[in-house]
Amino acid sequence: MVIPQEGYLLRIFVGESDRHSGKPLYEWIVLKAREQGLAGATVLRGLMGYGAHSRLHTFKIERLSLDLPVVVEIVDSREKLEAFLDRIDDDITEGLATMEKVNVRLYRSRKTE
Repeated sequence: MVIPQEGYLLRIFVGESDRHSGKPLYEWIVLKAREQGLAGATVLRGLMGYGAHSRLHTFKIERLSLDLPVVVEIVDSREKLEAFLDRIDDDITEGLATMEKVNVRLYRSRKTE
């Protein structure tokens, strides 16, 4: 697969406890992205954050949060990411999605012998 040097980064911010069809929403998003043939996705777990409700989510030793912020990052062309976002938009009931232009420096996999 080839990604244009001028690619795009889609970031989807959700909560760790958010669900879709019984599985974590972030997992569902990554599996959907793979199914749609997008170049790659990564899930990042935040230590602290808040969203539209201004409710603070944090990880503290004395208080383990079960709803830490999670960011799903997906890189591909703008057209593919826009189409993907259109497909999953109705399934994300709470969260934030952003898109920005990125300079793809390399995208390669290990060669199998």
